[in-house]
Amino acid sequence: QVQLVESGGGLVQAGGSLRLSCAASRLTFSTSSMGWFRQAPGKEREFVAAISWSGGRTYYADSGKDRFTISRDNSKNTVYLQMSDLKLEDTAVYYCAASFGLGSPRLSDYTYWGQGTQVAVSS
Repeated sequence: QVQLVESGGGLVQAGGSLRLSCAASRLTFSTSSMGWFRQAPGKEREFVAAISWSGGRTYYADSGKDRFTISRDNSKNTVYLQMSDLKLEDTAVYYCAASFGLGSPRLSDYTYWGQGTQVAVSS
């Protein structure tokens, strides 16, 4: 069974940085596009960033442009989300997901999901 395990979340002050990791197993990782999503309390899950299987294409939600960077290491079956200049509104549970498509902001395009990692930004 495919497993996606996120790590790297935690409590950080506004303006700080975090790097999230998502390790995949039992997945043909090198041919899967990957995405990061987040869900804040009382809100719907929303797209954050996505990356194509080769890493050649990346996509970002407007909320994270110029602050977040998605990357992947296919030799380690891992995708990363580097977050900088974090804001209070970035507080959420962050999920990684795997897709057989080309990289997409749509939740419905993703087949496998991790359990999430909590990011809390304090003032």
